Amino acid sequence: MRPAFLLALALPATSVLAQSPESKPTPTIAAKTATMVHMPGLLPLDWDARAGKLYLEIPKLNYDILYTNSLPHGTGSNDLGLDRGQTSGGKIVHFERSGPKVLLVEPNQEFRSSSDDPAERLSIHQSFPESVLAGFKVEAENPDGAVLVDATDFFVRDAHGVIETLTTLKQGAFKLDASRSTIELDHTKAFPKNTEVEALLTFTSETSPGRRSYVADVTPDPHALTLREHQSFLELPPPGFTPRRFDPRAGYFPSSYRDYSAPLGEELDQRFIIRHRLIKKDPSCTKACEPVTPIQYYVDRGAPEPIRTALVEGARWWDQAFQAAGWAKGTFRVDPLPADADPMDVRFNIIQWVHRYTRGWSYGAAIADPRTGEIIKGNVTLGSLRGRQDYLIAEALLSPYVKGAPAITPSNDPMLAMVLQRIRQLSAHETGHTLGLAHNFAASAFPHTDLDETISVMDYPHPYIFLNKGGVPDLSHAYPVNIGSWDKVAIDYGYREFDRSGSAVERPAALNQILADSEKKGLIFITDEDSRPFSGAHPHAHLWDNGADPADELIRILDIRAKAIARFNANAIKPGMPMAQLEDTLVPLYLLHRYQTEAAIKEIGGLDYRYQLRDDGQINPTIVSPEDQNKAIAAVLKTLTPDTLTLPESLLQILPPRPPGLRRTQESFPSETGLTFDPIATAESAADLTLAVLFDPARASRLVQYHMRSPKAPSLRGLMEAVSKTTAERPEGGHTMSSEVERAVEFRALEAMFTLAVNPTASSQARAIAHSHLEDVLKQFTSAAPLTDTAEAIHRAAMIDRINDFNRDPEKFVPAKSIEAPPGMPIGDDEE
Repeated sequence: MRPAFLLALALPATSVLAQSPESKPTPTIAAKTATMVHMPGLLPLDWDARAGKLYLEIPKLNYDILYTNSLPHGTGSNDLGLDRGQTSGGKIVHFERSGPKVLLVEPNQEFRSSSDDPAERLSIHQSFPESVLAGFKVEAENPDGAVLVDATDFFVRDAHGVIETLTTLKQGAFKLDASRSTIELDHTKAFPKNTEVEALLTFTSETSPGRRSYVADVTPDPHALTLREHQSFLELPPPGFTPRRFDPRAGYFPSSYRDYSAPLGEELDQRFIIRHRLIKKDPSCTKACEPVTPIQYYVDRGAPEPIRTALVEGARWWDQAFQAAGWAKGTFRVDPLPADADPMDVRFNIIQWVHRYTRGWSYGAAIADPRTGEIIKGNVTLGSLRGRQDYLIAEALLSPYVKGAPAITPSNDPMLAMVLQRIRQLSAHETGHTLGLAHNFAASAFPHTDLDETISVMDYPHPYIFLNKGGVPDLSHAYPVNIGSWDKVAIDYGYREFDRSGSAVERPAALNQILADSEKKGLIFITDEDSRPFSGAHPHAHLWDNGADPADELIRILDIRAKAIARFNANAIKPGMPMAQLEDTLVPLYLLHRYQTEAAIKEIGGLDYRYQLRDDGQINPTIVSPEDQNKAIAAVLKTLTPDTLTLPESLLQILPPRPPGLRRTQESFPSETGLTFDPIATAESAADLTLAVLFDPARASRLVQYHMRSPKAPSLRGLMEAVSKTTAERPEGGHTMSSEVERAVEFRALEAMFTLAVNPTASSQARAIAHSHLEDVLKQFTSAAPLTDTAEAIHRAAMIDRINDFNRDPEKFVPAKSIEAPPGMPIGDDEE
């Protein structure tokens, strides 16, 4: 808020202006809006239908409220990332008046003072800028200070930043066309605690769409993209919410600001978790406590059955965690959205079902009070194509459409059963984000024997597959049920309330004990930054993996994959489908091992660690044991062998070129053979997935260092030698498909080593070792006896030429690009 003396100066100026003989008297709000449609509420609205203008009444100036915007109608494009129902973060704003103007001001919440000294607070206010978001002319005013402004231009604008997104993605020179934009009255409403305004906006571009025009994929005319944007003003929550300190072990997203009044030696950055408000009806209650107001979520009615019911069921799992944290059953509630409710109403927590042109991520977002971290609205976005991808995975594994077998119906459909398992888990996962929870990618490494036991819905689960007695994949336990043991720990930390004398208080010792007890059980929290397959080093934090031992699980998955490929045939697609559809169904099966391979690779050059606090008793960072690293290397090398990568001839004989109307997409395998299926490029793309992670520059640099610290740990040179040896071994006779596959993989391994040798982000020693190994390979090739097999002789000569090209000028050498594989699942989520 601005200093009081500035406001005092502004008010007399207004009074003088209103009485000036040169100016017309300012009418009252009632007189100005007498013929308009009036909508009473927090900020009342007045619609002038004849002029097409929307007026905003501001009953109180210099009064903080929450402002946010959203996208009720999206682009339907995963590439554009502008989804139906997408929300922005919440902003604290207030209206200020200066003479004939009213300014919408966003104070700076990032830099604050906890001091009671006005001068100290003023110094911080004056040190950092605030933002004036909009300016308005006063159209009418009342004696009590209420003012009326024409807010049409404010509401008919690109508040959500669509143009910025289109520009960033190089989609053309789009601009907002005011002549094709208007207020959307059906969804413009005012309520006692919030005001909601929606506008239909048309963005136009005169340039022709390029080859990578995502707009052209989803819009009837790519020169005119029409969406809706929604803006909300909301009354700030009342006092009574107690912020809770952020702890890196607890699994929450932080809300932070800088307190420049913090004493020297104390933390400048103040961090709190984001969470919903829960207050006990009875402050003395310690078990099964009734909340004053339960947390209520609603599921989008646009989701079809049985998906909608699965979404409700999965999200409701969270009530189990709240009960474990001392709350009564029904504290967390989920129901279908009432038919007359508007999902864009900022008061509703929503789980939305969103359609896109191509499949993509789901995510959970939250609008929170920047002052305290209190969540005002949870907003889940679930992509509808997710279920279809899961169904495809199940079809590939089961090959279920056997002639003469009973017809598959919803009641006996194992693919649908797996999809609904996944939808329940996904609904719980994304809802967890809107409760304030971050990913816990270490959960899947916690040892357990019950296939239906959940450790955390906040991990990315890979479907758990096992073989039945007949050697056929079984998906009956693909995804576990109910909320997980880690999830209960996290909710206990974030939502358990400690009361004293009738008011909520914080008890740091009790909160710390919750996390200490969890760690003693082996339940730990490791999140996004530490789990990435390339830069991540943690051996237990992976995406879409299973099992406490990544190498053992990789061997198990490779065995399941081999048996499923051996029985993969026309029974994987429905009768009457184009046989070329088999290629798309094959993709998730052929690449079934990709994520478990990444998990096993992270054991190599891995470092086991925790988010330690001083004296909290957790382990110190520990290099993964040499035994586990070598075990992982042996397992990962199997993903580069011809036994793994060569498809059977019986399958190649039934894969025809694609017919008209079934074009290749990003979901298709690469091909260097024109219209026909290319088993060599397919193998190369799978090999590149392994090699890119295996020879990541950060991993290579760690291998060098960890081998120096622990001589028994594998070395980078030893790893490169193992890869070269594995990819050079071929079956007898060079004129077989498996031999050709392995020659291609050996070439891809060579290119991966080139990439490492010239990568400036790798350590100098890692690059030097890569150079040295390439020299050794060249010496081995040039000193070996001449080959009698023509195919092998040609391959060796090409390898020699490629290394010589590299040696002539390594700095200018450009390694061949990776053979791009289809994008994989995703069966998790993208962001919070």
